[in-house]
Amino acid sequence: MPIQQPSNQIKLTNVSIVRLKKGGKRFEIACYKNKVQEWRSGVETDIDDVLQIANVFINVSKGELAKSQDLQKAFSTTDTNTIVKEVILKKGELQVGEKEREHDLTSIRREIATLVSEKCVDPATQRPYPVGIIEKAMTEAGFSVRPGKNAKSQASECIKLLQTESKLPIQRARMRVRIVMPAADAERLRVRVAESADSVERDNLGTEEWETVMLIDPGQIRVLNELLQKECKGRGRLETLSFSATASS
Repeated sequence: MPIQQPSNQIKLTNVSIVRLKKGGKRFEIACYKNKVQEWRSGVETDIDDVLQIANVFINVSKGELAKSQDLQKAFSTTDTNTIVKEVILKKGELQVGEKEREHDLTSIRREIATLVSEKCVDPATQRPYPVGIIEKAMTEAGFSVRPGKNAKSQASECIKLLQTESKLPIQRARMRVRIVMPAADAERLRVRVAESADSVERDNLGTEEWETVMLIDPGQIRVLNELLQKECKGRGRLETLSFSATASS
C-alpha cells in the first residue's frame, strides 16, 4: 500500500527559490530557473511562466506550505497573488546553488572583461587588449565580481581598479565627437571646448558657423553637453561619431 504524502506538502524539482524573511518567519516561492531575473527586468511578463506553482511555502525543498494565519500576520493579507508578485518576487532574495553561483560569477566576470576590452586601449598603441589579458589583469588587481549587480556598472569600477592596482597599462578609449555652433558663439567658447579634447582633428570656422571634430575622454561628454546647453541655448549640437576611437595602423 503506497504511503500517502501529507496534503500540505508539494514536491518540486529543478526549481529556483526566492526567499523573504518577514514577521519572524521565512517565506519561499518556487520559480522556474532563470525566470526570476527576467521578471524583475521586465523581459518576462507572464507570472505563470515564472512560478512553478502559485503557493507560498515555509520550505520549498520540503514542500511545506505557509499557513494562512502566518501570511495574514506577516503580509496583512492572505491573497497569494499579491504576496507572491508584490512582495516576495519583488523584494525576496534569489537562492542560488553553489555550482550555479560559480557559473553565474564566471559568466559575469567574462562579460565585464569583454566590456573593459571594448572600452579601453593600450596607451602606447591605442589598440584594445584581448579579453584574456584583461581577465588576467583583473585577477592581478584583485577584482571581485559582485553578484546581483549588472556587468556594465562593474566594468567602470573594474577599469579604475586596473589603472591603479594592475601592471597593465590601460586607458579609456577616446570618443570621436563633432561639435557645431554659430560662429558668434564660437568666438566665446572655442577655447573652452578645446580644453576637453585630447586632440583636434578638424577645426573649421566659417562666417556663419564653427565645426570641430575632436577625440575626447568619454567623461568629457557631460562637460561639453552642459557647456552647450548653458552657453548656446539650443544653437549648438554635439554628435558622437564613434564610441571608441583607436589609432590607425
